[in-house]
Amino acid sequence: MTRSIKARDTYGLVIDRAIKSMDDKKLSAMQNGSSDKPLAITDGSTGQAAAGTDLGGTGAAAGSMVRSNRDKDKPMVIGNTSLVRASMPTSSGSGASNVQLIPKKAPSIPKPKWHAPWKLSRVISGHLGWVRCIAVEPGNEWFATGAGDRVIKIWDLASGKLKLSLTGHVSTVRGVAVSAKHPYLFSCGEDRQVKCWDLEYNKVIRHYHGHLSAVYSLALHPTIDVLATSGRDSTARIWDMRTKANVHTLTGHTNTVASVVAQATNPQIITGSHDSTVRLWDLAAGKSVCTLTNHKKSVRSIVLHPSLYMFASASPDNIKQWRCPEGNFVQNISGHTAIVNCMAANSEGVLVSGGDNGTMFFWDWRTGYNFQRFQAPVQPGSMDSEAGIFALCFDQSGTRLITAEADKTIKVYKQDDEASEETHPINWRPELLKRRKF
Repeated sequence: MTRSIKARDTYGLVIDRAIKSMDDKKLSAMQNGSSDKPLAITDGSTGQAAAGTDLGGTGAAAGSMVRSNRDKDKPMVIGNTSLVRASMPTSSGSGASNVQLIPKKAPSIPKPKWHAPWKLSRVISGHLGWVRCIAVEPGNEWFATGAGDRVIKIWDLASGKLKLSLTGHVSTVRGVAVSAKHPYLFSCGEDRQVKCWDLEYNKVIRHYHGHLSAVYSLALHPTIDVLATSGRDSTARIWDMRTKANVHTLTGHTNTVASVVAQATNPQIITGSHDSTVRLWDLAAGKSVCTLTNHKKSVRSIVLHPSLYMFASASPDNIKQWRCPEGNFVQNISGHTAIVNCMAANSEGVLVSGGDNGTMFFWDWRTGYNFQRFQAPVQPGSMDSEAGIFALCFDQSGTRLITAEADKTIKVYKQDDEASEETHPINWRPELLKRRKF
């Protein structure tokens, strides 16, 4: 007795409110007359539900999907079958729409676009060491290569003839780039030097000092006069092209930064490193805004898509595609089991990856379908172990592919004009677990 008095004294208001609420519910249920109605899935229109139950009455709101049962003794279990709205004509002929239980289809993987296969068109020899880098000039008339013989050579793109040799580096040349706005060629090498060549005089006019070890990669910003370089000192450096000032030193990687690319939109600088990470950088602040840690092994190459706002990074585990500006993961492209040294992409959606064992894989960018595999024979007199691709580059039209190889040659590939979808059909068998996200 004492307990109940104490309880009423302490919780009286709460108990009264609960009882009143229950009475109100019972009253409203009686007024609606729906307490004994069976549950049904409906879109609120009168007629037959998917289960064939007569709903009757017009109490359901137009947007309601499930009428809740207030009788707690009869819970209703709805399976995990997806609900898909389907229009079902009624007996009266009016197009009243009801909800039908239809299992949802698995997402279909799009069929890849057909690309013509590529074939070897020309082999150019002239370097006395491994050819390490390529750059095609913006006018598409010539291209430059750098090699282990410390020489930069300029070749005519149409004929493959040597136009010029530039000497000045004292170790392997690892990166070349041609400016679209100035008559300048930039080069970097294992001698820690970054040079700017004036192509009107064929002389070095500027040096950019600051790297503490070999410089492995170089990129020109498309809209502002800055130059990005990266190397074995685990940094990427941003240089003012004109004043030679080291504007930013991008620190954060813990191993060799093997690849750097620059674009006009954010992230303006992207780096890939042997510490198996990819970093996106804020160029104005000189700070890392995002680190992508999905790769398990060294990232040796990064390539920007020429028209889509995306980029790809290559590692021996697989090639991964990302969406800018946040670096959202898109998909894995698996199958190139070698150490992938380099990649190139053209506006037609062809992605090419070059391996350390001389294999070249051609992929459809959107679907990751491997439409061609290629291994060019090595130069006569070279050992088979000298098959290796160090750099890939499409010309400005995207119809010629130039490769820099370990057998000291430069190979030029073109598309097979005689091929068609009938002669080279797409053998497309998507696996169910194709897009594993790891």
